[in-house]
Amino acid sequence: MSAEFAAGIWRKSSRSNAEQACVEVARVPHVVGIRDSKNPDGGHLAFGRAAFGGLLARVKAGDLDL
Repeated sequence: MSAEFAAGIWRKSSRSNAEQACVEVARVPHVVGIRDSKNPDGGHLAFGRAAFGGLLARVKAGDLDL
């Protein structure tokens, strides 16, 4: 994990279930990271802020098979 994300504040949705079957999100300058809450040391995906905004819009619209 990059030093930026290691020092970042990872948050998960208040709607997450007790078994931690969710993702966590951290914002660092110019980038948003996403990781699996069950395996926080297993790596992360990093998106530019515009790309992350597009991903969120598609999730909210139901465009993705999740």
